[in-house]
Amino acid sequence: MSFSPPPHPSDPWIRRFRPRPEADVRLVCFPHAGGSASYFHPLAQSPTLLPDTEVLAVQYPGRQDRRRERLLDSVPEMADRIAEALAPFDDRPLALFGHSMGAVLAFEVAQRLRDGAIGEPRALFVSGRRAPSRYRRGTVHLLDDADLVGELRRAGGTDPRFLDDEELLAEIIPVVRNDYRAAELYQWTPTSPLSCPLTALVGDRDPQAPLDDVEAWRQHTEGPFDLKVFSGGHFYLNTHQRGVADVISDALADSAQRPATARGNAR
Repeated sequence: MSFSPPPHPSDPWIRRFRPRPEADVRLVCFPHAGGSASYFHPLAQSPTLLPDTEVLAVQYPGRQDRRRERLLDSVPEMADRIAEALAPFDDRPLALFGHSMGAVLAFEVAQRLRDGAIGEPRALFVSGRRAPSRYRRGTVHLLDDADLVGELRRAGGTDPRFLDDEELLAEIIPVVRNDYRAAELYQWTPTSPLSCPLTALVGDRDPQAPLDDVEAWRQHTEGPFDLKVFSGGHFYLNTHQRGVADVISDALADSAQRPATARGNAR
């Protein structure tokens, strides 16, 4: 099997931890609210995924090396920009994985890929997020700073050392509030379902993603659907990196066996 030379895009949206020219699929990962591309560095090193899968991660504006850029508080606008940024990576199939806010972003990007030149992803993985059809308007973005920090502590996805550092908090809070606003005000515009395989992952004690709301992702694809439940809360994947990698690897292997006419982004 031969591949064209890997692209070398300069777009700030995409992080490539370790080029894998031998990989037959690229997994694009979308962080949670307040998260950054580096959150997925451990997944990129997973022996379960290597060497067949190259992991890319999305870097949203306002954090790390993009910290001075204007924040975007609209899921559709962010999805538009990310879909454009993925164009140079169309030399092989793409799969998308998103956690929490990243799940709806991955879903919106999958629809844009379907409607554009790249075509549907080989597979879509959505983690820690209710289905778009189960709308619940949230109010976390309206909390004062102290209560917002308390919410971050309860969710468990932010290093406590960051939350105890006043200088870091001054940078973190505007970004987190902005992302929560984007996620909580997002409303899905009904459209035809995808046809690619869709796997939903969730922690069994996640207050933000009740199981029945997560299972409702089933209606957003006409392809195979699977629900994987792990022990833990909203950030169950922090302690289940190997299990999550196994789910992704198995699903990608299954999708590769589907007839080309039955899967998106087949090349």
